[in-house]
Amino acid sequence: MKKILFVCVENSNRSQMAEAFAKIHGKGKVEAYSSGSKPSGKINPKAIASMKELGYDLSTHDSKSLEQIPKIKYDYAITMGCGDECPFVQAEHRDDWKLDDPKHLEASEFNKVRDEIERRVKALLSQF
Repeated sequence: MKKILFVCVENSNRSQMAEAFAKIHGKGKVEAYSSGSKPSGKINPKAIASMKELGYDLSTHDSKSLEQIPKIKYDYAITMGCGDECPFVQAEHRDDWKLDDPKHLEASEFNKVRDEIERRVKALLSQF
């Protein structure tokens, strides 16, 4: 199974949704993790509501720091556009998706970011 880590600053929106989509669409093929370089300690209620619309309960997730994730070599480490705030994580492949943080967006715009994350996760998973 491929091990994928999604990293953003707060681990409350983008990386959480990416982890969820990897678990949904990569079931049996991947182990998905997410973390933040400066975790907020909670999942954004907008992210919970957005994923609930798709039938996924994001409220069961926790906002985690990089110190709280397994110390393994990941097959893929995907950052969400947080630039210098994402420290190095040992990974075979790295990519930065350069996604804007949707935390202050209205629901319809937030969902556009969610849908783009889902599209990118599916594209990543199609490589396996």
